[in-house]
Amino acid sequence: MYQSVEITAEPPLRLQRSRGEASVALAAAPSGFRLTGLRQQGSAKVILPNIGGAAEAVFLNTSGGLTGGDHLSYAASVGAGLSVTATTQTAERAYKSTQGPAQVRVDLTVGRGGWLDWLPQETILFDRSAMNRKTRLALHGDAGGLILETVVLGRAAMGEVVQEIFLRDWREVTRDGAPLWVEPVLLTDRALTTGPAGLNGVRAFSTLALICDDAPDLLTPLRRVLDEPGVTAAASALPGRLILRAHAADSWPLRRQIVKALAVVRRGRPLPRVWQM
Repeated sequence: MYQSVEITAEPPLRLQRSRGEASVALAAAPSGFRLTGLRQQGSAKVILPNIGGAAEAVFLNTSGGLTGGDHLSYAASVGAGLSVTATTQTAERAYKSTQGPAQVRVDLTVGRGGWLDWLPQETILFDRSAMNRKTRLALHGDAGGLILETVVLGRAAMGEVVQEIFLRDWREVTRDGAPLWVEPVLLTDRALTTGPAGLNGVRAFSTLALICDDAPDLLTPLRRVLDEPGVTAAASALPGRLILRAHAADSWPLRRQIVKALAVVRRGRPLPRVWQM
């Protein structure tokens, strides 16, 4: 005689996920600048290196990368009349995802007469990675700013091939709540193999947006330096903004081109120290 045994399905495996939130607020002061707010939680950190009195913020993700279910949030608030450069300590990495997209949010605010350069290092997307990211720069009054985003598909030097991918990237600049520049990006598997309408073999691409009244004046000087071998780049201007787009089959020549472009649009100011060239 056999005894019946009830078999129940095991609950789905719940993997540990990283969550990080880092925000910093800086204001102008007689000595240069002062810290008015700082919040760090989980895997997200922000450090303020003392570099010749210049205001600089460096964000980092101590988890070492992102995968499905991770949440990462960075925020920077720049007070009236202050100029700040914000960057990331190293390239951000998005790894294979089995539980949906990683979520990334970047919120940047600049007060009247202020300026912010948002110069994160590259985002490297590995095969089967998935990420939703939203970057928002809110300008007030006559504030200005610069946004750079570079995406790299795997590491060419390691022979990595990306065949499956998902990236939804939203970049937005507003002035006093009104939109100035909005760029939605959707990158899926189809774009990897599509011809001229897609990536067409490109493994690294960058977008740079300069937002200020005299931005169009830099169009001609910028175009003069778009000469890096192996890189295809073009710049255009509208009142109050200057946009550069560049792509390459490898990330290294693209970075060299972006460094040349930054020297023009940043009017010769040095790169953040964490940018190793």
